[in-house]
Amino acid sequence: MVKIDILVIGTGLAGAIAAITAADNGCKVIVITKTENVISGSTAHAQGGIIYKGLKDSPEKLKKDIIQAGAGNCWEPAVDQLCQKGSNLVEKLLIERFKVDFDRNEYNELELTSEGAHSERRIIHSKDKTGETIQTSVTKELQNHPNIRVLTNHSAFDLLTLSHHSTNLNDIYEKPACFGALVLDNLSGTIFPIYANETILATGGLGQIYQHTTNPKETTGDGIALAWRAGARCFNLQYVQFHPTTLYTERSERFLISEAMRGEGAELIDQNGMQFMNKYHKLGSLAPRDIVARGIHQTMLDNGHPCVYLNISHKNSIWIKDRFPTIYEHCIASGIDITSEPIPVVPAEHYFCGGIGVNLRGRTSLQRLYAVGEVACTGVHGANRLASTSLLENVVWAYYAGLDASKHCRSDSYFPEIYPWIDATEDADPALIAQDWTTIKNTMWNYVGLIRTRGRLLRARTILRHLQTEIEQFYLKAKMTRDVIELRNSVQTAIAVASATYEARVSCGTHFLID
Repeated sequence: MVKIDILVIGTGLAGAIAAITAADNGCKVIVITKTENVISGSTAHAQGGIIYKGLKDSPEKLKKDIIQAGAGNCWEPAVDQLCQKGSNLVEKLLIERFKVDFDRNEYNELELTSEGAHSERRIIHSKDKTGETIQTSVTKELQNHPNIRVLTNHSAFDLLTLSHHSTNLNDIYEKPACFGALVLDNLSGTIFPIYANETILATGGLGQIYQHTTNPKETTGDGIALAWRAGARCFNLQYVQFHPTTLYTERSERFLISEAMRGEGAELIDQNGMQFMNKYHKLGSLAPRDIVARGIHQTMLDNGHPCVYLNISHKNSIWIKDRFPTIYEHCIASGIDITSEPIPVVPAEHYFCGGIGVNLRGRTSLQRLYAVGEVACTGVHGANRLASTSLLENVVWAYYAGLDASKHCRSDSYFPEIYPWIDATEDADPALIAQDWTTIKNTMWNYVGLIRTRGRLLRARTILRHLQTEIEQFYLKAKMTRDVIELRNSVQTAIAVASATYEARVSCGTHFLID
């Protein structure tokens, strides 16, 4: 058993800032990640940038853009917090403290760009690898902080709660609370509890439950599943954002083509070289992501062509290589020169706008449990995320969650005795795991994807519930491994999303019903 002030599950930008903030206030913090590398999750894959402030910008302008992109379904207090506090925290933390190397012009001023549905040029960036640059700078502080211990290759597979794990039967009458997590050491196979006064979930998204996604392989919906089983409230699970432009090749992996490219003047065209987005929205190629994604989807259906194209070749080739070096190099490796030809693109799952419900300080409905980053639903994004708000939301909510957790981190927190974990002994069959993953991914992509019908959603829920029964039996018999944990979490998350989507009868934003 390990006992700590604060346990943070996840080492992306949100988890790192929450941990550092709490540690700065004197708390002892353990941060765990299931991956081998401390830098994991979606943050490092973010290309475009992070919202800062435009030359003629204001919190009111940003607020209007966020709510319009979110189809009016945003929580206004959360949007206000992001708009009023965000730029100051970017300056205080990312620019001044972590010394993030954002691009600057010849006058040493931060270079501002725009993206879809923004009314001002307010986004700062580091070429086309903004997330990687930010994450690298923040991770250095995370690893060197004297109050923080980082454990890689450790998977949390259950949150410890009074109602589920206490050996004291009378604890069922107490207010629901979390007091840590059960954790697997992926390398040794050892299972042990980490007791924590406060626990912060920062596990990221759920992209891997879909057949096509821009997310890294570790985004298997773990946080949603952990919170769901523990009884924390989750909502807006029907709002799954599909990025309109990912590189279309014969390989199954989808490489993100940043929205910043359209912000810099790239245009969407069909196989005949004709622009098509103007018939779907007045902003054309710079329309909100859900509209662009559906416009591409419909154009592909109408033309019977497997993709559309994004053309930036009319720009100066030297400028393209300097502004988008990562995209240029990846496309060259795939046989596409973006300086002289259009890029074949298709939509893919990109960002989860719903999640574990939290307040303005990241607190969930379960006492002593916080959630930050993509796993959390702050209400900022509503039905559709505005470009480059996610990294800013990470910074704002992680900072306030870390601050709040440190203030409520009491040495007299109640820690009950728990039942000992008895691991199974059978080796997991990799063929079963692979087949179950295929079923989950295909079901979610075909039935709970870009365009939905109630018939498809009902079919998805039926398939996934049956599959979950099989996986739970498999879980009880198989020796605990990261693969087994991720499979169990993924099917639970898929069911949660499919069920919420079936129950959401109003078509709104990313939740697009045709019946």
